[in-house]
Amino acid sequence: MQIDLQTLWYLTVGTLLVSASLLLWERQAHPGRASVLSVLAAALFAFAVGCVLAMSRSHFPAALGMGAINILMMLGYLMVLNAIAGLDGRRYLWSSVTVLSSLTLVWAVAGTHFPAAFWNHVSSIPIALTSGLSAWILLRSRTAERLRSRPIAVSILAVHALFYFSRAFIAPILLEWYGQDILIIIGKATMYEAVLYSVAMPMSFLMIVREEEKLHLIHLSQTDQLTGLANRHAFFEQASRILRERQSDHVSLLAFDLDHFKAINDCHGHQTGDKVLQRFAATARQEAGPDALIVRLGGEEFAALLPRCDHSQALRRGSAIVSRFSKEAAQIDGLKTQATVSIGLAAPDCHDLAGMLASADRALYRAKALGRNRVEA
Repeated sequence: MQIDLQTLWYLTVGTLLVSASLLLWERQAHPGRASVLSVLAAALFAFAVGCVLAMSRSHFPAALGMGAINILMMLGYLMVLNAIAGLDGRRYLWSSVTVLSSLTLVWAVAGTHFPAAFWNHVSSIPIALTSGLSAWILLRSRTAERLRSRPIAVSILAVHALFYFSRAFIAPILLEWYGQDILIIIGKATMYEAVLYSVAMPMSFLMIVREEEKLHLIHLSQTDQLTGLANRHAFFEQASRILRERQSDHVSLLAFDLDHFKAINDCHGHQTGDKVLQRFAATARQEAGPDALIVRLGGEEFAALLPRCDHSQALRRGSAIVSRFSKEAAQIDGLKTQATVSIGLAAPDCHDLAGMLASADRALYRAKALGRNRVEA
């Protein structure tokens, strides 16, 4: 089925407006990304206005109409770039203003003398460069680095950049070989690609926002809000995975219980008790090792799974936590009761999580019975 160029313009404008409206609607579901979604929606509206102007450019002087369309399109591409940079909290406002002002000056000076060459070929270069830079920024984004949807969005931006590089450098060669008739084919190819881009680009961006939100919710569901440590659900999920992956390595388990914690809450209040818990979490993070999985099991009970750590190393790390925590807790304002921790170390012959927890608990009870503020194996 053949589609004429005017129909393709209408189709592009329609898809741009629908995509922009969807992005504006999605702001309600993703308030943390409302600003970047708004910037991207504004970019699509700029593209739509540029397309409408292009459809009626015969009513304007050639250089003025083509120049205005090109500036509007570049405004849209620069806003796309800023929306992508906004995922990491960055903005390129003044750089964008400088680029747009420079392009306006170039159109005013050179575009009036060679409007056809600028419209068909030269104007594609800044579009290609901006789309390529957008792809690069997204590829290097810290926010999107773990997202499965990132390669899709990067590919869409990269393909769009390559298409416009082809318009800038390959189309003139084709024009010389085949004459003016090739411009109609290039024009239709551009419109087909524009329709695909106007759907695929905003949808891939929305996929990134949704996936980021999903991972954030998963993180919240697996994190203890007071201490920032993993919670019980995350511990059993992640610890089981670590034990499966490191069957040939040493893995140790420490079980912690803060001594006389109920007395601290009763005497000093829950606010001071929360400070004690937070101070212990910070101490455990610093002394347990960079790859340790530390978890708050509930109340004043904690655990730490230590990959690549044998029995003697785990004993030393546990002793360091005992010593440091008693000193750190003594610095908490308003705490007059000594805060200490008892630690149990699982037996070295335990290899499954249930067995390690049971063994560490028995050692913990022994530490309590022997006077607390100590580590026992």
